[in-house]
Amino acid sequence: MKTVLASTVAAAALVSAASADVTVTFTNQTWTGFNFSDLTATFGGFSGTLTGVSVNATLTASTNFTYADDLCVYVDAAPLSTGGLLQVGGFSSLSATQRLFWANGGSSTPGTTVIDSKSVNPIVFSGSAADPIIWLGNGYGAAGTSGTFTGTITLIGVNAVPAPGAIALLGLAGLAGRRRR
Repeated sequence: MKTVLASTVAAAALVSAASADVTVTFTNQTWTGFNFSDLTATFGGFSGTLTGVSVNATLTASTNFTYADDLCVYVDAAPLSTGGLLQVGGFSSLSATQRLFWANGGSSTPGTTVIDSKSVNPIVFSGSAADPIIWLGNGYGAAGTSGTFTGTITLIGVNAVPAPGAIALLGLAGLAGRRRR
């Protein structure tokens, strides 16, 4: 019984100790024009209130004038479309309600950095399937473009929601620990 309780407390501590920021790390990640990755699916969802986005990335390769500041965070319902809630970065407009630009990174020369932080109008995430999706990709939509990036994006104010499988594994570990020797 004590082992099960300890496992439950450890699982609760693990979930509650998570900081209210999610940092996405990518290495030599290539996105073509208007190609995005679904971060919500990658992290299992988000909870909390998105209040800002920070970038610290380097453009390592460019085709047809993708700039470093074309690295884009876009918040929209699925499936990906125009008219979302937030666009940070990217030359081409996705017609988001709120659109912000990175302060630097306006070059397609490999080695160009984009380092900035933006406060955004708060967007609430409950960790449910009804939440909007956070996308990361290339916000330059011209045909034949691509950019390769290495760095991080930090989503300020949200936590990743642990996948149900991870929580189940913690529970199984508690049950296994309960077994008598």
